[in-house]
Amino acid sequence: MAPETPTSTPTSTPTDLPAVARALLDDARSSAHGRSAQLLLHDGVLRQTAIALTAGTELAEHNSPHAASLLVLAGRVRVTGQEEATVDEGVLTVLTHQRHAVRALEDAVFLLTTVTGLADEQVAAG
Repeated sequence: MAPETPTSTPTSTPTDLPAVARALLDDARSSAHGRSAQLLLHDGVLRQTAIALTAGTELAEHNSPHAASLLVLAGRVRVTGQEEATVDEGVLTVLTHQRHAVRALEDAVFLLTTVTGLADEQVAAG
C-alpha cells in the first residue's frame, strides 16, 4: 500500500514522490485492473493525484477539468484528445480541455494536477 500522505488540507510535510511512485506501481501490478492511485493533496480547488498504470492499461476517455497537467514520474504514457501525444518520464504537459484518455505504453506513474470546481466566469476571467 502507498505511504500515507495528507489529503484534505495543505501541509508543509514533504511528499516522497519516488516512494509513492514505487508503492503505487507495486499496487497496480498486483491489481486485476492494472492501476492504483493516491490523492496526495486537496487544497480548495487544487488536487494532486499520483496514478500508476501497468503497460497497456488505459484510463478511458473522460471529460477534462477546467485546468490540468500531467507529469510522468516513471515510464511513458500516451494522451489522446485534440492531439495525441506520447509523454515520457520527466516530461510535464498541459492536458487538453477536450475529452481525453491516458494509456500506459509501459508501466508508468504520473502526477495529475487539476483545478476543479471553478465557475465558468472564473475560468473565462483566468
